[in-house]
Amino acid sequence: MSQERLDQLVSGIQRQIETMGDAEVPSKMIGEMVMEGLRQLDSVAYIRFASVYRDFTEARDFEEFASSVQEMSGLT
Repeated sequence: MSQERLDQLVSGIQRQIETMGDAEVPSKMIGEMVMEGLRQLDSVAYIRFASVYRDFTEARDFEEFASSVQEMSGLT
């Protein structure tokens, strides 16, 4: 993923948060926004972020998530 695309993703998330008008935004909500943005831009970056964000503890967790991403993308 290019730096430009990443910058656009961050700017979009910032705008979403600013539009909400809340003084505080839960980190869980921000994490979900990042995951959704990455899902739309780059499936590898999405999977890598999700593996840390969702704290995969076993290879099976990673494999199951990657399989679900492939199914959502119609790659299987």
